Amino acid sequence: MAIAGGAGALSRYGIGMAVGARSFPWATLGINIIGSYLLGLAVVVGAERGWSETGTVAVGVGFLGAFTTFSTFSYEAYTLARTDRLAMAAIYAMVSLIGGILAAAAGYLSGRAIV
Repeated sequence: MAIAGGAGALSRYGIGMAVGARSFPWATLGINIIGSYLLGLAVVVGAERGWSETGTVAVGVGFLGAFTTFSTFSYEAYTLARTDRLAMAAIYAMVSLIGGILAAAAGYLSGRAIV
């Protein structure tokens, strides 16, 4: 699981570096939405394809747990709010929450369609 976590953290770091600093936290938003989708997909595919519990935990908790990041999301929302961009902070929080839930559902449904 440590290797999967390291790979997830390095993937997140690489995407963050590629996107770069912006006035809106696009990298974290995208990473969290993609990670939500992938977790929904992995849960279904893992169960239906008979992945071991260790494999499922490595993907879900290890890789995707390290890939997505609630703490970065929280800090970025706070930064938007404290720099007088309260509307942006609210939009970011709502899109992250609703987008994450919809992405997880889409991943789950995609997994059901695959298996």
